[in-house]
Amino acid sequence: MTRMGWWLPAKVPQGTGRRFLFGLNAVVVAALLLMHASTTRAQTLDVSLMIGGMEKQIYLPAVLAERLGYFSNEGLNVHLLSEPAGVEATDEMLAGAVQGVVGFYDHTIDLQGLGKYTESVVQFSSVPGEAEMVSDRVPDAKTMAALKGMRLGITDLGSSTDFLTEYLLGKSGLSLDTVSLDPIGAGDILISAMKRNRIQAAMTTEPTISRLIELKLAHVMIDMRNQAGTENALGGVYPASCLYIQTSWIESHPDAVQKLANALVHALQFISRHSAEEIASHLPHDFFAGDKELYVKALEAGKAMFTPDGRMPEGGPQRVLSVLSQFNDNVRGKQIDLNRTFTNRFVDQVTLNQ
Repeated sequence: MTRMGWWLPAKVPQGTGRRFLFGLNAVVVAALLLMHASTTRAQTLDVSLMIGGMEKQIYLPAVLAERLGYFSNEGLNVHLLSEPAGVEATDEMLAGAVQGVVGFYDHTIDLQGLGKYTESVVQFSSVPGEAEMVSDRVPDAKTMAALKGMRLGITDLGSSTDFLTEYLLGKSGLSLDTVSLDPIGAGDILISAMKRNRIQAAMTTEPTISRLIELKLAHVMIDMRNQAGTENALGGVYPASCLYIQTSWIESHPDAVQKLANALVHALQFISRHSAEEIASHLPHDFFAGDKELYVKALEAGKAMFTPDGRMPEGGPQRVLSVLSQFNDNVRGKQIDLNRTFTNRFVDQVTLNQ
């Protein structure tokens, strides 16, 4: 007896052949599905990105791209890892532990001064999204000059909060030896340090800024969460949070970089087209630190910091270089090629949703 190309013995109980065929067909189908799954996994590229503080609102596009499935839609299996400060994330990339960093653009300039070439491939923001917070214990401190002799919190030495603090101190006429910089981090650790008077001021981001205000521990002295405040403090647009990658990896993996750009630009679009409440509904609850309403309020106020398309703002690199050149020994007096610190070629290829 032959059925569907399979040979069966002549003497079998009725129905045995059909059950036998069904069993074989099920095995074949399962094998084909397993082969397809294996092929799909082989086509999915694993990429690890280190974020200088995953819960910070300035790095929201990366988290949102993962939560909305934009990375997986591009055939990427992206692992988002977190370090307290951008400088530590950079070290992980240079050591080969991750392929890219979600951090501040200024590191690409700083690294080039050390002979290491990295590029911003998707520019998240055109302002730092930072604020210098001053303890309510010193209400009369209205300017950076008034912080002389105090202990100032930063995320880490060599971090972007360090860079901004050093620049603003120099602008006010203070040298580093007139204050103490404390690499305290952000979030709960910084809030605790302010509460215990370990630090009297700190450079930090949302949602830490709003939490300090809500707890009546500190107030904003210099606000770089918006365009007007940034122009007042730094002289104009100041590109900050971005995805930057070593140039050598960009050149050897252009398809992967394009997919990362596709996902992140679509996340930026989502931010520009949705309310803070809608955006927050896609985020982990621990991002809210127990107060979702406060988080949403801060996000609604600061949403305008994000670029709509991931492009580097005109004049931004020149201003960042000018700021770093005032105090950074890795940059001061060096020939920095700004064209090798960022590229728009990947974001320019993204098909924007209408």
